[in-house]
Amino acid sequence: MDFAQPLPRELKAVDSASLSGLEERACDLGLSQRLDPAWVRANAAHDGTHYLWPALWHSLSHRPDVPRQLRCELLITLCAGGRVRSLLDVLPDDFAALPRVTSREVGMQVSLLFDRALSVREWLLRQGAGSDDRL
Repeated sequence: MDFAQPLPRELKAVDSASLSGLEERACDLGLSQRLDPAWVRANAAHDGTHYLWPALWHSLSHRPDVPRQLRCELLITLCAGGRVRSLLDVLPDDFAALPRVTSREVGMQVSLLFDRALSVREWLLRQGAGSDDRL
């Protein structure tokens, strides 16, 4: 992969099954930014739409066998209502295959939601669950 490749500037929308699959893949590969897939399955709205926005290119210099990833900001719609934000490392081919948000209006709404959403850790603390090192 060309390391001079620009960062994709595409907002992607994913359903809960796809999000769970991306989290499982990140976990299987030992990528740095991911959530526990069991937590995602338990908390992400099953019929919700979740969003990924690339923030930077990331690579694991100590693991040359793992390809470079896109570190994405992640907005999760919760089954309990509301949204939380996190980060998720995604392989470029997996990211490219996801559906793109083409509506400028939806993109602007999602941008506002990203700005207002609590992080997963903040949400857990507010829920009284404390922090969970697996997240």
